[in-house]
Amino acid sequence: MIHDLTEGKAQSVLWKFTLPLFISVIFQQLYNIADSVIAGKFAGENALAAVGASYPITMIFMAIAVGSNIGCSVIISQLFGAKKYGAMKTAVSTTLVTAFMLSMILTVAGVLGSGAMMHMVNTPDNIFEDGDLYLKIYIGGFTFLFLYNVATGIFTSLGDSKTPLYFLIGSSLGNIVLDYLFVAIFHWGVAGVAWATFLAQGIACVLALLTVLRRLKTVKTEESWQLFSGSMLKKISIVAIPSILQQSFISIGNIFIQSLINSFGSSIIAGYSAAIKLNTFTITSFSTLGNATSNFTAQNLGAGKTERVRKGFIASVEMGMCIALPFFIAFFFFGRQMISMFMNSDSEVAMETGIQFLKIVTPFYFVVALKILADGVMRGAGAMQMFMISTFLDLILRVVLSYILAGIFGTLGIWLSWPIGWTIGTAVSLMFYRSGKWQSHQIS
Repeated sequence: MIHDLTEGKAQSVLWKFTLPLFISVIFQQLYNIADSVIAGKFAGENALAAVGASYPITMIFMAIAVGSNIGCSVIISQLFGAKKYGAMKTAVSTTLVTAFMLSMILTVAGVLGSGAMMHMVNTPDNIFEDGDLYLKIYIGGFTFLFLYNVATGIFTSLGDSKTPLYFLIGSSLGNIVLDYLFVAIFHWGVAGVAWATFLAQGIACVLALLTVLRRLKTVKTEESWQLFSGSMLKKISIVAIPSILQQSFISIGNIFIQSLINSFGSSIIAGYSAAIKLNTFTITSFSTLGNATSNFTAQNLGAGKTERVRKGFIASVEMGMCIALPFFIAFFFFGRQMISMFMNSDSEVAMETGIQFLKIVTPFYFVVALKILADGVMRGAGAMQMFMISTFLDLILRVVLSYILAGIFGTLGIWLSWPIGWTIGTAVSLMFYRSGKWQSHQIS
C-alpha cells in the first residue's frame, strides 16, 4: 500500500512507518549473522575468518546499493509529497535503468578484481583462497542486491514499509535454510554461504521489481512521464552520489581498519568478525530508522510542512533510544554468550577479542543513534554538504586513530577509535541540525 506521511500525528505516523522497517532489519541481520554462525560452527574458525576478511569489501558494494536506495527515495518522496506523480514515475524508471547498467559494470569489475582486493586488505595465506571464492560469488550476484535495494527505496519513498518486510522475511528464511543445507549437509564451506545469499537475494529481487511495476500502475496521473530522463538523473544524483560516497568511504575506512586487524592473525580476525556482525546489527537498525526519518522529512518538506519534520525528529530520537537499550544490555552484559554463537569453545583468543570490542563500543550506541537520526533529517532535506562533513569527520577520526592507537595499545587501541569518532561526529551532526539551515535545501 502507498501511504502519505504528511498527514496524521507525526509520532504515530513515524512509528507505524518504521516498525516494519525495523522488523526487516532484524530478519536481514539474522541471515547475515547466520552466514557467520554456520560458517564458524560447521566449517571452522578459518571459514569464519575468511568470510570476515572479505566483509569490508562486500560492504563497498553494499554501500553503492544503499546509497542509490537513499538517493532515489529522497527525490521520489519529495515528488510524492508534492503530488507530482508524473515526475515521480520518471524518477522511478530512471533509477531502475541506471541501477541496472551500473550494477552490471561493477559486477564485471568486481569479479575480475576480487583477488587484488583480498591482497589489498592483507588477507592471511591460510584463509585467502576461501575468502576470494566467497567474494567472487557474492559479487556475481550484485545486480540482484543492487536492484533489490533500489526497489526497497521506492517502496519506502511511497510510504510503504510493509511490502519490503514481506520480501525480506522470505529472503532471510530462505537464506538461512540454504546456508544450513549447503554448509552443514553438502559441506560446501564458504562457497555454500555465498551461494545461499546469491539465490535468496535473486528471488527476492525479481519479486520486488515485479511488485514495484505493478504498484506504480495504480498511481493515476495525467502528466506524461519518461522511461529515462537525464535531468531527473541529475536530481537523483545530487542526493545519491554523496550518499554513495558516504557509504563507500565508510566501507573504505573499514577496509583500512580490516587490513590493520588482519595483521594480528586469523584468531583476532575471527573474533572481530563475530563482534562486528553484532555491532552491524545495531548500526543498521539505527540507519534504518535514519532512512525512515529521511523519507518522512522529504515527504513533509515536499508538502511544505517543516514543523512536522521537527516533531518527526523528536519521535525518531525516542525510538532510537528504545532500540539502543536492548542492544547495549545484550552485548555489554552477555557478550560471551553472544560471541559463542559464532564459534566453538576452543577459540578463546577469538572469543576474548570479540568480547573486548563489544565492551568498549556498546555504551556509545546511545550517542551514535543521535548522529544517524540528525543525519537522516539533513539527507531528507537534501542538505548533503552538512551530511557529508559530519560523516567524514567521524570516519577519518576512526581510521587515523585506529592506526595511531594500535601502535600503543594493540587491538585495544583499534576498538577505542570507535567511541571517539562517534562522539565528535555526533556533536557536529546535532550542531548542523540545530542551526536549521537544512530547511533551505529542498530539491524538488
